[in-house]
Amino acid sequence: MNYLSTRGDATPRRFCDILLEGLAPDGGLYLPEHYPQVDATTLAHWRNLYAQHGYATLAFEILSLYIDDIPAADLKAICEKTYTPEVFGTLEIVPLKSLQPGLYLEALSNGPTLAFKDMAMQLLGNLFEYELARRGEQLNILGATSGDTGSAAEYAMRSKQGIRVFMLSPHGRMSAFQQAQMFSLPDENIHNIAIEGVFDDCQDIVKATSNDLAFKRKYKIGTVNSINWARLLAQVVYYFAGYFQATRSNEEQVSFTVPSGNFGNVCAGHVARMMGLPIRQLVVATNENDVLDEFFRTGVYRVRGSADTHETSSPSMDISKASNFERFVFDLVGRDGARTKALFEQGVGQQGYFDLSGDPVFAQARERFGFVSGKSVHADRLATIRDVYEKFGVMIDTHTADGVKVAREHLKAGEPMIVLETALPIKFAVTIVEALGREPDRPAKFEGIEALPRRVRVMAADAEAVKRFVATACE
Repeated sequence: MNYLSTRGDATPRRFCDILLEGLAPDGGLYLPEHYPQVDATTLAHWRNLYAQHGYATLAFEILSLYIDDIPAADLKAICEKTYTPEVFGTLEIVPLKSLQPGLYLEALSNGPTLAFKDMAMQLLGNLFEYELARRGEQLNILGATSGDTGSAAEYAMRSKQGIRVFMLSPHGRMSAFQQAQMFSLPDENIHNIAIEGVFDDCQDIVKATSNDLAFKRKYKIGTVNSINWARLLAQVVYYFAGYFQATRSNEEQVSFTVPSGNFGNVCAGHVARMMGLPIRQLVVATNENDVLDEFFRTGVYRVRGSADTHETSSPSMDISKASNFERFVFDLVGRDGARTKALFEQGVGQQGYFDLSGDPVFAQARERFGFVSGKSVHADRLATIRDVYEKFGVMIDTHTADGVKVAREHLKAGEPMIVLETALPIKFAVTIVEALGREPDRPAKFEGIEALPRRVRVMAADAEAVKRFVATACE
């Protein structure tokens, strides 16, 4: 399998080449040259494998379609090392929980940092360590987080040889628990940088650094954000696992609702659907930062500046530039790299928006690709948290609440709707207390975490200053 850039660079690259790269040299994102097709026979085989042998075996089957430059025995061992009950707390790894007939939660937050990002980040850490050892190289990871990516990456990389992590986060905009998870880590290879701005400022610095090819090559800069194809690929697996749990036969369709900020999680669903998984709709749930909802309703993709990016009670979705959206747009416009480049470089980069409302391709977002959307605000969040707790005895976090609220607007009789859980409620305790009048349960290993000493550097939103910091740390 070879990979190409969404902006037209079709230089053949294998999986392990792009694993350590992040952005393509032309500034685009990598995608496979085609999506492997899963026929009815294969889907039935995978259903049986998952039932008998579990998540790691399913992961190996799916990843093998995209990764042909790691020996099969090694890839299988990496999957088995990653997806264990010891790491993820249950044999099922991603168990479904029924809220009401036809509405399910898929539990993705049983990993080390209590967020769905662990599902991909744990695999990414093991892939990085394997490939760096094979090459005898080191890697400096530069990432941006709005809350959960950072801690998931740091926990996945803290024991890995040959890896340093430089994680940018918006200063003061994450929950106290999220900040403590990251900033309390004592490991010397972990560097936390709090940027004076919003998540989009952090993401812009990562992209600017990745686009400085001389710096990127000199300091061997890689990324763990979902612009890294390997991370998105890992997320494809739990769509298949959720489907198999919610259905009895491959004749059935399901829909997924995905709380969305950077579009990576739901983009993995798009890949699964393109492979042939019987998904009817992919429901994008946004918060007050509703750039994606606006696009799927109107055809206009309009990014917003820092001043217009709202600080909300579902902070991991406080994003107005959805990096992975470019991958979907590339497919939407017929995999036309030149057009994708123009939309994002001239449209978004220079004008701040692009408009497909008058283009016939816009209708395909819903009709061909199955995308619909909805929005949830703070009052909705509180009401949904209360309702789910009172009716079903289930406590959900703020982002999952956004997903449940929007999912209920798109339910179809006789068809399962699966909401992807985002995190455990303890990560957003202040809002849970506001909604329910009680603190959420806290795993014993995180008792007192907010009181631990912190290691974090506060910096201005300046890519050159961040590059100087990285260079100094690498000397």
